[in-house]
Amino acid sequence: MLGVELAWQLKAAGLAWKPQLGDRFAIPDRDLDEEVFVLSNMTIQVHDRPEGRIIGFNGTTEWALDDVDLDEALWLPREDQLRELLGGTFRSLHQDQDTHTVRTKLLGREHEFTAATAEEAYAAALTHLLTATR
Repeated sequence: MLGVELAWQLKAAGLAWKPQLGDRFAIPDRDLDEEVFVLSNMTIQVHDRPEGRIIGFNGTTEWALDDVDLDEALWLPREDQLRELLGGTFRSLHQDQDTHTVRTKLLGREHEFTAATAEEAYAAALTHLLTATR
């Protein structure tokens, strides 16, 4: 799973979250950094309010949360979501014994991003794509 640090880097690079069922997210800076939440029809939903979008926690008495502004949540995209976000720039994913390498092609140039996990390699490639197209 993608860690909070890499998710912050993606957000800082300009990755926008359009919440969908099944999305994972964290709520940093509330002593919940290690907790991962998942958007669901029953327990955690996104609501549009006049003051903005919020994430509502339904029936979560064990958590002292009623709702959180969407901007306070940090999206933790899955491997398939990261790959999809790379779009037509994605060329391949290669796994060696201890590393994963994502290859992309942007503006006629090929790039390689190697990391310990596929999600980390995809995140590095996406961060590059987001910063290169600003």
